[in-house]
Amino acid sequence: MNKLKIFSVAFLAIGATAVAQDLEQAQKAIDAEKFDKAKSILKTLTTADADQGKNFFILGNLYLMQKVEDSAQIYFQKGLAAKKNANFNYIGLGQMALNNNDAVKSNENFNKAQVDMRRKDFEEFLHIGRAYLNAETPNYKSALLFLNKAKDIQPNDAQVLLSLGDAYYGEGNTNEAYSAYRNAYDADKSVLKAKLQLGFITIGSKAFQEAKTAFENIIALDPNYGPAYRGLAETYYVWSLNDTENYAEKNKKALEYYDKYLALTDYSLDSRMRHADFLILTKDYAALEKEALEMKKLDKVNPRILRYLGYSAYENGNDAEAIKALNEFLSTPNAKPIGRDYLYLGMAKTHKALTTTKDAEGADVNKVDQTLFTAGVADMLKGVQMDPAMANELNDIGKKFFDIKLYNEAAAIYEVATSNPNSQNFLYDNFYLGYALYFGNVNLPQGQKIDPIIVEKASKAFDNVIAVSPTTQDAYIYKARVNSLLENNAEAQAKMAANYEEFIKVVNEKGAEEASKPANQTKFVEAYTNIATYYANSDKAKAREYYQKALAIDPTNEAATARLKALK
Repeated sequence: MNKLKIFSVAFLAIGATAVAQDLEQAQKAIDAEKFDKAKSILKTLTTADADQGKNFFILGNLYLMQKVEDSAQIYFQKGLAAKKNANFNYIGLGQMALNNNDAVKSNENFNKAQVDMRRKDFEEFLHIGRAYLNAETPNYKSALLFLNKAKDIQPNDAQVLLSLGDAYYGEGNTNEAYSAYRNAYDADKSVLKAKLQLGFITIGSKAFQEAKTAFENIIALDPNYGPAYRGLAETYYVWSLNDTENYAEKNKKALEYYDKYLALTDYSLDSRMRHADFLILTKDYAALEKEALEMKKLDKVNPRILRYLGYSAYENGNDAEAIKALNEFLSTPNAKPIGRDYLYLGMAKTHKALTTTKDAEGADVNKVDQTLFTAGVADMLKGVQMDPAMANELNDIGKKFFDIKLYNEAAAIYEVATSNPNSQNFLYDNFYLGYALYFGNVNLPQGQKIDPIIVEKASKAFDNVIAVSPTTQDAYIYKARVNSLLENNAEAQAKMAANYEEFIKVVNEKGAEEASKPANQTKFVEAYTNIATYYANSDKAKAREYYQKALAIDPTNEAATARLKALK
């Protein structure tokens, strides 16, 4: 009987060890981004050891990381019923509350998780810290508060140090992040993610050769550690953006390494979505469409797949399919749209609104469906309002309409682009906004007068150019030209004369060589003639002076000659 008891205790110990090892394997699979494998292990554990609440928490957290909130909620609730470590599941529910911007509910859940903590317990602090890190809107200050509490209790725990590195890195403190990642790896050499993060810091500093070496060193330790190949892919991608001469070659290498990364993971839907995101970055839209169609076979209801189908359809020239996919995506209740979604929908609509035919002589005739075009511009604006960085994407779109002389349509797009004053193309887009408004209204049908609001918009656009680049001479002459269109407006005519004078001044300050260029000499004649005409009724002497200056450059100028005679 005593022997039977001894054997029973031994079997229980072996079973507990096996469960612990399985949990460790699940965590390693998560670290290696083999998410389906991790889920399989964890689902088995929740059945085999239903009393262990931590199993449910880690599985729920994995679903939460993959943005499958309904499954995460189910496992957290089941975990609360477990006999051991049920409190960890409050942390998962707390992160869900953070994702929903409910600070009161998140604090309530985090407090419940800490109720029965003993003096040496630290994992609750670690996971609360990670919840703040992993929330849709990370709170690095709160994360560091809890992670440092965990470190005070367990200063050499690799996961605590790794998480501290993530918090410092997110906060922008790369020195502290580097130190924390290095200490995490020193504490546990099996935590390759710490070395991986050191490599990503190096990419951020644009030390691409060093980043490449860092990821290759990880591969030397474990050739099957997939995230290291993702690190190489991202290194080559960012490198390609900073090496335009070798962009195609490095971009190709980036895609090759990403394929290697995928081959070493489990081709889960989450991995495929990461791949799709990377294909968007590298602009491989043919591959993106193929990947999206494969994902649709795996999960017909996931809204993100519609996003990828919409993006790739637009880039591959199928506007109708892009509009259909993106409208379906945006109408899905749990879609969680981003600014780029509306940007793509707007681009697809404005492009579809344009039709080009040939006239009897073979010349292009461009027509625009104004209803569809206006709807597309409204979507673009919504995209920029959600994510101001989307304004950077509109430059080329506006230029396409400008180049085919659809100036008012180009202006509508540039107006959206210039709504973000921090856009990298702000100066250029303002210049073309002013240009487009001028050219779109300089030759109106007889009897139609220009709207003063359009003149004001154009003037403001050129003012924005001048504020950033005061020596951009054409900004002054076009501001003068656009104000000249308001012929019976005294204020506009005064602005016209003042800006022609500024144009002359800026060009002359650049020296005789610039002033003597034929194009500038022609513009001087225009400026002098228009300034003279402005002064013709108020200051005849000044008007005469400017007409004479125009004729000194172009003695055959009929307008200046006739107006000068009229002054006598």
